[in-house]
Amino acid sequence: MGMNTTQLIKMANQIGAFFASQPNLEQARTDFALHLKKQWDPQMRIALYAHIDATAGEDLSAFALEALQGLRQQIEPLPKSA
Repeated sequence: MGMNTTQLIKMANQIGAFFASQPNLEQARTDFALHLKKQWDPQMRIALYAHIDATAGEDLSAFALEALQGLRQQIEPLPKSA
């Protein structure tokens, strides 16, 4: 894997910690998803989901993992034909 997964997990957890401090958890998850969608390039998001599929989200914070799994359709870059 070209991308450093450890780095991606660390970043996702840091961003997650920022959003998780919001009073509305539902909104926090949505904002987190939007942030990754806008700020992370598709390769990074694909690599992160590959890690989640391979390890059930090892080392990801509960908040980040929940948001990533629950909002996967919004975050994961899907092939155009999907």
